[in-house]
Amino acid sequence: MSRSRRKTPIFGYTTADSEAFDKKKWHRAFRRAVNKSLQVDPEREPDHIKQFFNPWDMHKDGKGWWHYDEPPNMRK
Repeated sequence: MSRSRRKTPIFGYTTADSEAFDKKKWHRAFRRAVNKSLQVDPEREPDHIKQFFNPWDMHKDGKGWWHYDEPPNMRK
């Protein structure tokens, strides 16, 4: 992978490498709520995941294009 390069100059806004911790936390909360609701009332529709998930609370605040002439280090 020493010659691996990015094809597009898109980078995250913050220094966080990954959002894996946030995703893991919210998916666990969702699964726990679904399991509890199934124990109480199995016929009830499960809650929507959007009730537990807020993309604005994640460590990364999104991505943006590097719009200058020379992009920074484009290695992966």
